[in-house]
Amino acid sequence: MPFRTLIFRALALLTLALVTLPGPARAQEALQPALQAYADELASPSRRSIEAVVTALIEQGHPNIGDFFRRFSAREVVQRPEDGLFFYAEDAGDLVRLVDIDSGAAVAEVSSRDVTQIRTNSGVQRVIASALVPLELNAPERELRLAALEAIGRSPNASQIAPLAASIEAEPDAALQTRKERLLLLLTAQFGEDRSARIAAIDALGGDISIEARGVLNRLTATVTEAAPALPEGANIARLLNVGADLSETDAYELLVSAGLAEPAQTPAMLRDVLAQNIVDGRVGGVPVGRLSDPAARTEAYAALEAADTVPPRAAPDEAAQAVAAHVFFTRYTLDDAEITAAAQAALDSTRQLIATYQAADLVLDGLSLASIFFLAAIGLAITFGVMGVINMAHGEFIMMGAYTGYVVQLFIPDYTISLLVALPLAFLVTFAAGVAMERSVIRHLYTRPLETLLATFGISIALQQLAKNIFGTQARPLTAPDWLGGALQINDIIGISTIRLAIFVLALIFLGLLLYILKRTRLGLEVRAVTQNPGMAASMGINPDRINMLTFGLGSGIAGIAGVAIGLYAQVTSEMGSNYIVQSFMTVVVGGVGNVWGTLAGASLIGFLQKGIEWFNPSNTLAAQTFMVLFVILFIQFRPKGIVALKGRAAGD
Repeated sequence: MPFRTLIFRALALLTLALVTLPGPARAQEALQPALQAYADELASPSRRSIEAVVTALIEQGHPNIGDFFRRFSAREVVQRPEDGLFFYAEDAGDLVRLVDIDSGAAVAEVSSRDVTQIRTNSGVQRVIASALVPLELNAPERELRLAALEAIGRSPNASQIAPLAASIEAEPDAALQTRKERLLLLLTAQFGEDRSARIAAIDALGGDISIEARGVLNRLTATVTEAAPALPEGANIARLLNVGADLSETDAYELLVSAGLAEPAQTPAMLRDVLAQNIVDGRVGGVPVGRLSDPAARTEAYAALEAADTVPPRAAPDEAAQAVAAHVFFTRYTLDDAEITAAAQAALDSTRQLIATYQAADLVLDGLSLASIFFLAAIGLAITFGVMGVINMAHGEFIMMGAYTGYVVQLFIPDYTISLLVALPLAFLVTFAAGVAMERSVIRHLYTRPLETLLATFGISIALQQLAKNIFGTQARPLTAPDWLGGALQINDIIGISTIRLAIFVLALIFLGLLLYILKRTRLGLEVRAVTQNPGMAASMGINPDRINMLTFGLGSGIAGIAGVAIGLYAQVTSEMGSNYIVQSFMTVVVGGVGNVWGTLAGASLIGFLQKGIEWFNPSNTLAAQTFMVLFVILFIQFRPKGIVALKGRAAGD
């Protein structure tokens, strides 16, 4: 170190000593001299060197040490090169304001080139955060106490038990006190010295499905797979492994090789390399090189080399089997305490049983969510198909029209809540009008020709898709949900559902009640049911079937538009989005029973739950689940062609 720098440091330390007078007690409170004792380590911190420095400085008990290390970790500490003193750095425009670490007073404003900023990496920051935990557990600021608890959760160790336990009673915040008690339970289960207290903590974690509790139990029950000539005495054995049932003979032999209990088996590549190293005059062990492409010739050549003691003896064909038979294979707990691992395993087993129950409940919730989506998408088709017998292949495009209506409304009304309230009735009106226009212009002329109706509506669907592409383009358009629909209802770490899907479920219930009211309590519903069961008799009673067909088709199309707004809130709004729901809609209607609201509900529930159940076996392949669903529907129709809830009356025989 240059002589001039030593002089500067000596003067600086002398000045600090004079400032802290009178009395030796105040000199001990100054933090700067303590920092200078570790100046080199603090100036160039590393994860290995900083741990000892932090521990030593904290043990000295300086009042400002916690604030210093927090700012040190946040890269707010600089060092002045000429005297080696540390300062807090504050932004002063183009300059850096130096703040004295002990007094907090501004010392000077200098250029950033005149000081050296101390940069701490993530490893150093984690060491500091862990070391500050005992100091911050009782800090006056709630944020510091919360940060200390988060540091314990990230890097738990046995040294945290005592300060954490001591801080619980004085904790003024009820939420933090609960968090401290839980962390103490987790720490005690992992590192507790009192065996009875540790087992009690482990027992308390049984049935706790949280990720951190399961992580603790998994660490306590961690195992390694090993092999040995005999079971080692005193080892905490989890289970014995049977070769052939629990692991193959090949895996068992590889385990022996990795443990140094057997020699590696000779591979064809290794044999070829040995033979290549022993070529003499175009021969290997008397066998011409040209014949070595034959495996039998390679074996003959190696046998000749082995007889001449040129190469090591080759393993016998059954040597691997003999080596495996001479050893035992087992999994051993990494923790040697059998009582602790037994308690942890019992707690983990009870947790897994509860997890299985919650997973089943979550699967039911997913099934309900999917069923509500299918119900919304299919209920309009069920009405039109059931009343008029029209196979409307353009039904999916009415869903698409509703979604685009919601998108257009959001362009003019930026408030997502208000735009949603406006989009729902507007989508109904737009698609109702489109449905009426389609029925009046095309469908009414094709009532007695179902095949031509299918082809005509299929052509209309293609035309509507192309029209949407011409207007809105081919890219997906955003239909943004309000903030109050942007979250999720999280019951626990396993059961949860997005708020949008929950809203769609509620919307499906509303439509179910509304349609039942219309069909059962209004004149329109009476006329619809009359036309559904016997159009000729209804016409003789003064009901106009042509008018009922028009209104029914418009009603079904309008409901599809509302479904489009709901689906567009979580799915991509594109010109092809309706194609994703037309097949499921027809399956829902056919399986449930044509022309029946309850049948559509039953069909949507069956298909929704069955598809989620199939996806549960293979979550990564949704297409396979849909394929199996189509096969199921085909088989179902063979045995029950009229659906789950068949029509009653004269229409049942049609």
